[in-house]
Amino acid sequence: MGWARYHIEKLRAGTTVKFRPHGNSMTPRIKSGQLCTVEPVEPDKLEVGDVVLCTIRGADYLHIVKAIADDGRYQIGNNHGKINGWIGGHAIFGRLVRVDP
Repeated sequence: MGWARYHIEKLRAGTTVKFRPHGNSMTPRIKSGQLCTVEPVEPDKLEVGDVVLCTIRGADYLHIVKAIADDGRYQIGNNHGKINGWIGGHAIFGRLVRVDP
């Protein structure tokens, strides 16, 4: 079970969540420990550059949509150029709407 399972279940139920992710893969956009607010989102409403809570190969990430394919897949990566991979909309659970200290 990944670090975000509780939040993902809440997002699936239509509830906005707040949490403090740790790590440096999204700096300076999101610093480790900052309070992030994530709202449920329909994948077809996403745009390149949106930050999403998603699962890739069993790992949970709060990372950036880097590209959107015509077939409805989304390329996910961090803020330092690393690409995590391509996922379907079923693996995206929410979009970041606010970052607080």
